[in-house]
Amino acid sequence: MSVLYVNSSPRGPRSESGRIAEALLAALVDTAPSVPVDRMDLFADPLPAFAQNATEAKMAVIGGAAPTGAAADAWAAIRRTAERVTAADTLLFTVPMWNGSIPWPLKLFIDTVTQPGLAFSFDPGIGYSGLLAPRSAITVYTSQVYEPGADARFGVDHQSTYFESWLRLVGLAHAGSIRLQTTYAGRPDLPQARAAALAEARRLGTELGRTAVAA
Repeated sequence: MSVLYVNSSPRGPRSESGRIAEALLAALVDTAPSVPVDRMDLFADPLPAFAQNATEAKMAVIGGAAPTGAAADAWAAIRRTAERVTAADTLLFTVPMWNGSIPWPLKLFIDTVTQPGLAFSFDPGIGYSGLLAPRSAITVYTSQVYEPGADARFGVDHQSTYFESWLRLVGLAHAGSIRLQTTYAGRPDLPQARAAALAEARRLGTELGRTAVAA
């Protein structure tokens, strides 16, 4: 088993989602020390912009042709990122809410790896088929103000709804999610909610480690 940790928070040690993910990884390593963890920090090591050359490469592949020139270089970079995904059995994502949705570097990650023949196939008769099965994903959702069931004046969830639709598109099974919503400093039970999220992270990490040991 191997894990790819995709961090989309720029807040470093102050990140709520990052602390939860690190608790999960610590429990995983405690249980199965030999499991390799590949870390992809989307702010510290940003992906190239998905611009003209990458678009030309994608359209060439969709048309059944091989990219050439600068488009071929862009496609090679896309494949290198996609190969880090396909090398993992489990993907761990931090998904903080930004303006009701996901951070832009995480959207760029999605746009980079969601390529024909790499993450999905398409048939006019049956639609899309995900190519990343049987891999699975664990998600950490945080938001400062929004919480599930809140009045729309406190935000709307285009965060988990969008992200989980992408997981389905590419064939990633949803192996668990942890929510810390809200993280607003005035929330009276924030310490208890934070402790519960960390406990769930440790539980999932231990469970993942036991699966690795048993494999």
